[in-house]
Amino acid sequence: MNYGLNLAASGVMTSMYRQDVLANNLANVETVAFKADLPFTRQRGAVRAEDGLGHLPSNEMLERLGGGVLLMPNRTNFEQGAVLQNGNDMNLAIEGEGFFVASSGQGSDSERYRLTRDGRLALDDRGRLVTAGEGLPVLDTNDRPITLDAGLFTIERDGTVRQGGDVVAQLQLATVPDTATLQKAGGNLFKAPATTIASRRPATGSIVQGAVEQSTVDPIEAIMGITSATSNVQNNARMIQMLDELMGRAINTFGRVA
Repeated sequence: MNYGLNLAASGVMTSMYRQDVLANNLANVETVAFKADLPFTRQRGAVRAEDGLGHLPSNEMLERLGGGVLLMPNRTNFEQGAVLQNGNDMNLAIEGEGFFVASSGQGSDSERYRLTRDGRLALDDRGRLVTAGEGLPVLDTNDRPITLDAGLFTIERDGTVRQGGDVVAQLQLATVPDTATLQKAGGNLFKAPATTIASRRPATGSIVQGAVEQSTVDPIEAIMGITSATSNVQNNARMIQMLDELMGRAINTFGRVA
């Protein structure tokens, strides 16, 4: 097997994957509270070592080239996005750490609970405060939905919900020990293992009513990354073509000699 083809093919696949991830980031540059994905790779060792085939003959010259690169799970950039005031009282932004906690109302803890930084809210037909996108009830500090009348309400920086001068509920703002365990679940929501959900604790962030958190995507950085990945795809594709031509020449030459 041609070692160079393996390396070049690995480069093509990895760069195309980077293109996809960065293009998705760029498409969400205006999405409220969107957290950019970071594509990660690692160097792949020589095939004999990587695949545990130590009994095979060693080719030190080729093994010094390594085995290309391997894709790793994406990581999410959870840094704070800019807070944009818009005057809509149904919109909330989080300054600092923390997530709003929403519930699908079914399944185990890992399936029932969802975390989000997207504070665009609405009232459903039962008067519950829900996420505007997926319609999931947001929970108070007792893990219960928050029910409001149709009138005006305020949410203070500590999450206290007031309506008609009365305290109605305390909006739950939670953080988790390790954000690396969170996975995107669509609709600007994150899911987490049951152990992560069980270990969540009150967050130190504060809530800003009448505002939204903006995306963490840097459009210039995303465009530059896509351009670089595209160039890498093209270069590795040319390398594959050159190696294919060399093999063709070798086969034809050896055939004539034989």
